[in-house]
This record gives sequence, C-alpha cells and structure tokens, in this order.
Amino acid sequence: MDTTSLPILLAFTSLLLGVVAVVIFAYVVLPKRRRAKAKATEAPAPVATPTPPPADEPPPAPTKRTGKVKQHSLFVIFNQPDDTTDARLTEWLRSKGAHYDAIKKVFLIDGQQASNPITVANAFPPGEMPDLLRGETHEPIRGVSLLVKPPLHKRRNQQMHVYVELAKEMNETFSGDMLDADREPASESTYAQIIG
Repeated sequence: MDTTSLPILLAFTSLLLGVVAVVIFAYVVLPKRRRAKAKATEAPAPVATPTPPPADEPPPAPTKRTGKVKQHSLFVIFNQPDDTTDARLTEWLRSKGAHYDAIKKVFLIDGQQASNPITVANAFPPGEMPDLLRGETHEPIRGVSLLVKPPLHKRRNQQMHVYVELAKEMNETFSGDMLDADREPASESTYAQIIG
C-alpha cells in the first residue's frame, strides 16, 4: 500500500461516517424534537364552570361535532365533595365491577365490551385517581370524568348505551352537575349524539 492511499481511505471512511451521522440525525433526532415541541405548544383546555344563559335569550341550539370524535367525555362535578362522597363513589365503583389500572391511575368498567372499557378518571386535577378500592389516602374527590372511545362501526355501539346509562346513574347518585366535553350542561341531545 503506498503512502497516498492510506490518507485517501481514511478521508473516504470519515466522509462516509459523516453521511451516516447526518442521516441518523435527520430520521431519528429531528422527528423527536418536532414531537416534543408540538406537545410543549399544546395548551391544556382551561376548566371553566358553565355560566347560565341570560333569562331573556332562548337557549342555544345544540351544536353538532364535525369530524370523528376520538373519545367521548362526560364530567360529573360533585356539589359538596367530602369523605362520604368518596365512600359512596367507592361503593358505586365496586357495584359496577370497576378495576383499578395502577399504571394509568384510573378505574376501568368493562361494560359490554371489555376491549373498550369505560374509564373513570379524576376531574380535578384531570387524570389520576387514588385507588379507592384499597383505601388509598387522598383529598376528597371533587368530580370525575367518564371517558370511552366510540365504536368503529355504528352497529357495535352497545358500549355507548352502557356509557350513557352509567353517566346518568352517577349523576343521579351524586346529585352533581353533568357536563359534556365542551363543559356545557349535558342534555338528552348530548346522550343521543353519543349513542349515535
């Protein structure tokens, strides 16, 4: 091997390794940064209490959602949360066969389709619930979110019927305020829209 071929071989190898590094950066690092930046710019929706419409104006017509809904949401806000409310919620969850998901920190109710369970999560702060079935200590729960994914096919909406019945039952049991995904009071048209 002569003396000029070794530096040329090393230069070619380093150039090849540089191209590989640029490709890895472009296909691995940049997409992760874009996703992280997109998550950082998404602001969570503020939780606001609904204001009743003025008495002289007619109530607004229910709005139809455009596009596909990723997840149905209903919120039950308890009027006077305390330890007795938590005890009633614990018994209600037991009676519905709810089980606690320790990873997501929510309760799941199988309903008609165990593959698409109804999720019961804390409304304040959004998300995590204490394991009430095991007596985990916590602040009194002020409200819960009921969440379920819509079926892929309308003929398989048995779970939506269960979801609506659970929401109505919970609202009656806890005498709370039932709100829809837009933080507006839920009505029969809201339930009809969920059932489809």
